[in-house]
Amino acid sequence: MDGDGAGVPAATERLRLRRLTVTDVDALVELDSDPEVMRFLTGGVATPRATVRDEQVPRLLAEYDRHPGLGRWAALDRATGEFVGWFALDPSADGGEAELGYRLRRPTWGRGLATEGSRALVRHAFDVVGVRRVWAETMSVNDRSRRVLAKAGLRYVRTFHLEWDDPIPGTEHGEVEYELSAREWAAAQDR
Repeated sequence: MDGDGAGVPAATERLRLRRLTVTDVDALVELDSDPEVMRFLTGGVATPRATVRDEQVPRLLAEYDRHPGLGRWAALDRATGEFVGWFALDPSADGGEAELGYRLRRPTWGRGLATEGSRALVRHAFDVVGVRRVWAETMSVNDRSRRVLAKAGLRYVRTFHLEWDDPIPGTEHGEVEYELSAREWAAAQDR
């Protein structure tokens, strides 16, 4: 069951998820301004405020209606209400698959929140939305995210190499893809 009847995943023990709003721009800009948070995404380069405000947030808000139950949600600490980052099930064009993603503030790292939130989203994707596949990609050298994906139940599929105009350190080792199908999810629930 979803968390609020509007397609938001249910809360976890330590996280409450809610739809993003235009009032989240400052928190999102702050999150993307931490070079360590952005290390495996942009090589540490911050996302400009105008990009967050004028491009990213409007696109994310439009996704809620286009693919109910999928999208990107603000993650709040259940005890304090503090913004800790976001979690996502970004929909494929037909909404039948979802790309798992997350970005958390550095002070929250190492507490298991990425795994906790990712597991909740995987459950939501299969049990509530009914997608046929959840998948994720990260840099091959991003060991922390690879561990989170494995702990969330996704399995390694492949390593692949992309061409970048401005490669960041680690690009030469490639990207990795992880996935979990609806069939695999159902079989794991029967055990």
